[in-house]
Amino acid sequence: MSERTDSAIVLRFIFQAMRNAGLPAEQVLMGAGVGLNHLDANARTPSAAQIAFWQSAEAVSGNPHIGLHLGEHLPLYRGQVLEYLFLSSSTFGEGLKRVLAYQRLISDMLQAQLVVTDDECYLANMLNDGAYRQTTECIMVAVLRFFRFVSESQFQPLMIYFTHTEGANPEDYERVYGCPVVLGAEEIRVYFKPEVLNTRIWQAEPELLRFHEQLAHEKLQELARFDLVTEVRRAIGESLESGNTSLETIAKRLNVAPRRLRSQLAEAGSSFNQVLADYRCRLAKRLLAHTSESIEQIVYLTGFSEPSTFYRAFKRWTNLTPIEYRKKKQA
Repeated sequence: MSERTDSAIVLRFIFQAMRNAGLPAEQVLMGAGVGLNHLDANARTPSAAQIAFWQSAEAVSGNPHIGLHLGEHLPLYRGQVLEYLFLSSSTFGEGLKRVLAYQRLISDMLQAQLVVTDDECYLANMLNDGAYRQTTECIMVAVLRFFRFVSESQFQPLMIYFTHTEGANPEDYERVYGCPVVLGAEEIRVYFKPEVLNTRIWQAEPELLRFHEQLAHEKLQELARFDLVTEVRRAIGESLESGNTSLETIAKRLNVAPRRLRSQLAEAGSSFNQVLADYRCRLAKRLLAHTSESIEQIVYLTGFSEPSTFYRAFKRWTNLTPIEYRKKKQA
């Protein structure tokens, strides 16, 4: 998989939680380098950006356990395809298995698996990355609240394991999660009674289930197409300095036939020339606005063979010459 990303709904939910908690949400976003326009965008955001976000949230709030405490103010996860898919299932267990199959729709960081043995029942490997402690503790609150909601409070956690070694005090964890917490474990786990898997969901409708599962499947396919475009962009970036950014060269880097790559990009609603032009345009804008690189060097870095070709392309992209664009942005 390419760079891990999160659904835009994650950012919107956390923004609302900050508002609910009385935090200066806009200040936190600015400190993390995130614009308010990202809240309305449908594009996914890089998961790595969460580190900067939580650093900003911790600095602004002065709270070293901001993830845990902000989780208490998250709105209930409602109105999304995974909720509909869960509530259309006949039992909590069936809904849980279906949601786990499509959890990537929320975030690439979610990789939970249901484990049921003769002796225990738990969810394993959810957000199994120690670098994202605040995210893990925050989302855990949202997950538990959602499970309680769809099971009509039948779901109750028995024990939670986290991989990070430093955190809040035991009383704080038990107050928020409703169960003991163990730190420094080998993997993240949420233990619960297996009987809850058989809890009936009274809203279940087989016809709606098929519809919602089809919708979730289509959204998962959209992510696969997004992955392809991201991989093509990465390969283009690696090939620019060589000056060889042809479809054949990029296809070889991705270990796929050129005709197949062209077809896949068409299915994703794009084309190789479109992705290449978009990458060059974004790179040129960034270099012109934020560096003092000469135009000649930028021509080279963006993979153009001649300055005149670069000038024509840039004028077509922005309706400005490179010099005009730089003066405007650096003013």
